[in-house]
Formats: sequence, structure tokens, C-alpha cells
Amino acid sequence: MIRLTKLADYAVILMCEMSHSDARLSAQDLSASTGIPVPTVSKILNLLGRADLLVSHRGLKGGFALSRSADEITVGGIIEAIDGPIALTMCSESKEGGCECSFDDVCSLRPRWQLINSAVKGALDGVSLSSIAEPAFGGVMQPGPPASLKLAK
Repeated sequence: MIRLTKLADYAVILMCEMSHSDARLSAQDLSASTGIPVPTVSKILNLLGRADLLVSHRGLKGGFALSRSADEITVGGIIEAIDGPIALTMCSESKEGGCECSFDDVCSLRPRWQLINSAVKGALDGVSLSSIAEPAFGGVMQPGPPASLKLAK
């Protein structure tokens, strides 16, 4: 199963939350609105800042803001800022070789995995923050699945 880390998942949530505000938001503001603990929010904000997805402002009216419009920020970029390069297999990480796989010298699938990896990365890079930040079902975004997707007891 391919799965994002919790930090990458939280980063997407935080970026969606930030895209709804023109104001600078602090870690405390974002924690209060998302339910993600302040230390985790702070760690993620710092990583997103280092990746130039956020800008940090100090002072009385300080906080974080998107570095560019939500249309220009991609889900792939957010994930890579937190988890590093998107790679489905170890040999997908590098095109020049140097894979630590013991079958690297005889593997005929390596070029195909790179093709698949490129498709997944392209798909994630094709989804803008603005497209996923819009409230679903005509209402305000809420954490968790929409009521229509909750399982009946």
C-alpha cells in the first residue's frame, strides 16, 4: 500500500487552511482551527518554509503566509517538502544507478518503475492547492470524512 506519512497529510491540511485566509497565521492559530498539536504544526511550518512554500513574518502581526498563490502550489510540492522526493521504490529515487537493491544489475523492471513513479509524481504535481482547498459539498471544510461517507453502525 502506498501511504503518505502523517506529517505530509497534516501539511496538506495546514496548507488548505492557510489558503482560506489572507491574514498571517501562527502555529497556535492553525492548531486551534485544525486540531493538530502546536509542536507538530510548528515543525511542519518550518519544513514548508524551508521549501519556499510559506513565508515567515516576525513581530506583533507575524505568522506564516503562502509564498505564492494556491494555484501555483501543488500537492506534490507539499508532499516533497515534508517527505522528500516522491519514490515508489528505492530505484525510483535515482536515475543514475546506485540503488541498494541486490537485484539492481539484473532487474528489467527498473525503467518501468521509473515510468510509474513519474506518472504518480506528475499526477500529484497536477493537483493544485486551490483545487483541493475548496470546501466540499457546499459547506465549510471539516476534518475527517464527509458525513455521507461515514459508515452506518
